[in-house]
Formats: sequence, C-alpha cells, structure tokens
Amino acid sequence: MKTFQHLCMFAPLAAIFLAGCVAPHGQPRSGSEVQAPNEVLEFGTLFAENCAACHGAEGSGGAAIALANPVYLAIADDVSIRKVIAKGVPGTAMPAFAQSAGGMLTDKQIDVITKEIRSRWSRRGILDAASAPSYVPKSTGDAQRGEAAYKTFCESCHGPGGRGGQSGSAITNDSFLALVSDQGLRTIVIAGRPELGAPDWRGNVAGKPMSEQEVTDVVAWLTSQRAKNPGQPYSVRNYSQQQESDDDKRK
Repeated sequence: MKTFQHLCMFAPLAAIFLAGCVAPHGQPRSGSEVQAPNEVLEFGTLFAENCAACHGAEGSGGAAIALANPVYLAIADDVSIRKVIAKGVPGTAMPAFAQSAGGMLTDKQIDVITKEIRSRWSRRGILDAASAPSYVPKSTGDAQRGEAAYKTFCESCHGPGGRGGQSGSAITNDSFLALVSDQGLRTIVIAGRPELGAPDWRGNVAGKPMSEQEVTDVVAWLTSQRAKNPGQPYSVRNYSQQQESDDDKRK
C-alpha cells in the first residue's frame, strides 16, 4: 500500500521532469518564432506597415490617392502599380519600397501587395463600357486649351484659376503642385477622389465626359502653374490665393 502511495506521489514529479527534458528551459515552443520582416507575406500586415499611413487603412481616406478606387484600378495596370510601389515617384512623397531601390520590401512582398490591391478593390464593369482616357497621355498637352477645359469641367468646384471654391480645394497651390507628379495629376483628373466627393472624368458636367485630349490639356495647364521655388520663402501667391478663397466663402 505504501509502495503504491509513493508511486502516486512520484508520478507528477516524473511528468514535470520528462516535460522539462522535452522542452528545455529557455527554448521557444514550436510555432512561437517571430517572422523576420522580409518573410512576412500577409497582405494586411504589409499594407498596414507600408501603405496605410498615406493611402488610408482600407486603401481610402488618406492624404494620397485612394488605391481602393475601382476606377483607378481600371485604368492602371499591374505593371504600372508595381513600378510605383517598387521605385516610388521621384520628387513626391511616394518612396521606393523595393530593396533593389533602397527600400525594405522583397520582390515577393511587392507582388503580394500589387495582386491583393486589385483582388480586393477592383470592380468588374466599373467603367460601364465607357472609353476611359488612357492612364498615360497619348499626346502633348496644350496649357492654353487646358485653361479653357478647366473652366468648363473644374472651375465650378475648384474656383477661378484653381484657387479653391465652395466644394473643392485649391489645386494651383504651390505646395500641392510641388508634391504631386504629372502622372498623379492625370490620375486624379481621370479617376477622381470619390472619398472626397470629387467625381471621375465622367461626372464633372452632366452628360459630357472629358475627352482624352481635354484631360491631357488640363494637366498641362496645371503643371504650367508650378512655382520654380515653392515655399522659399512662403509664397505670397499662395497667401493671396488663400485670402481670395476665404473671401469667396464669406460671401
């Protein structure tokens, strides 16, 4: 009887001892290892850590264009999107993320981001058989024609001379134009900023979508408004634009 009691007392100790032999003190359990940054292939983590700060947590609502805009995804192919992610856009706030360009992401990680952006946020039939202007311009723009096109399609929101209006921000502001590329301007004109209430190229004038050339010309006019040395010192032109915009809103 005593022998049995001794065995019962010893059994838990033996189990602890054997467990200790199987998993030595200080050794991590299987599956508990933290992935190295270059091994992460989960889209949610990659997007949150590299894209969301500018483009919004769900691809929309950030300072930069909405990646979750299906019109944008309809005009920009995967090659173009991947190139921007990998190499960035020089002269803007969009950095290069590829390791080959000084960034932190591997080619495989960039492939995941590119693929999942389209998989999650594109929408079949979003263009409704409309012939959208091309993502990249097919001809040279004319600033003079662009000014006329601006008055037709954009002035009602963004105000005379692009200085801001009742329902749109100033888009000839020195700082804004210094931070956005020519392609970025074209993308916004075509795809709009739906999260901000800005329509795509079809919605500025009812029943009158912008043509390929009109888009190109408006962008040419906008780029002609760029200051050579924006913000050095703070532009008097910007200040006067803001004052005029504020005065208009008070009327």
